[in-house]
Amino acid sequence: MKKFVALVVFIGVISGFITPTYDGYRTIKNDVFNPGEHLEYIAHYGPINAGVGIVDVSKKLFYLNGRLCYRVDVLGKSVGAFDAITRIRDTWRSYIDTSAFVSHRFYRHIEETDYRRDELTHIEPSKNRATMRYEQWKEKRNGAKSKLEKGNKVVVMPRNAQDMISGYYYLRMLDFNSLKPGQIITIPGFLEDKIYDLKIRYIGKSIAKTKFGKIHAHKLVPIMPKNGLFSGENSIRFWVSDDGNKIPVRIEADMFIGKVVVEVKSFRNLRHKFNFKKKK
Repeated sequence: MKKFVALVVFIGVISGFITPTYDGYRTIKNDVFNPGEHLEYIAHYGPINAGVGIVDVSKKLFYLNGRLCYRVDVLGKSVGAFDAITRIRDTWRSYIDTSAFVSHRFYRHIEETDYRRDELTHIEPSKNRATMRYEQWKEKRNGAKSKLEKGNKVVVMPRNAQDMISGYYYLRMLDFNSLKPGQIITIPGFLEDKIYDLKIRYIGKSIAKTKFGKIHAHKLVPIMPKNGLFSGENSIRFWVSDDGNKIPVRIEADMFIGKVVVEVKSFRNLRHKFNFKKKK
């Protein structure tokens, strides 16, 4: 289920619309979303519902590192038969600069069967540095902790590296209409103390099927490295609405257990209307 949460929070980036400032921060105009936006997703494996995800922007703004920030919470949990086999209750949180769209603080609480992890990363974007404090353990039925591991790590990051949530919101700042089919976007990102480059191929305009009807969208494909979870380099496809919102409305993932689909289930407080395909 951690993977479902990660699927809801994909990263995108482009240059050419960024203005650097005297303090080292870039400036990006947000005309895409407002505080209070709320999105819900459902993940299903064939006809079976596997999990749900919630992406929620706080109505309040927060002040970190001398900068105003949005607070975004991403919640994921297993449901139905999957919940009986593997109980998942994950919480991810990011405090995202309202102007530069980089994170100043990143938090994760992971509950997956008996595995637990609490992680808090304080980020100093102007210094390209982050400090991560974490604790992970196996939790017994009586609540006792076993195999406890904890520590602190200082991470040197490239300029404008994204966590998985801030990257998702940075993705929405893209001007997709300026991209050409086949164009590859490369951005720096981080998870825990690992730095990586994420590459995304822009496929072009498409139509996404959702429970609300067919929505005009842009199709993108992250280029996946060889791994034991996803099947093939182009194993994930996602569709971002071709309108002012630019939110992921559908995600497909070819996993070794089969095809998993994540779709937008409900929403409120969107800044713009969805661009639906007109019926003939």
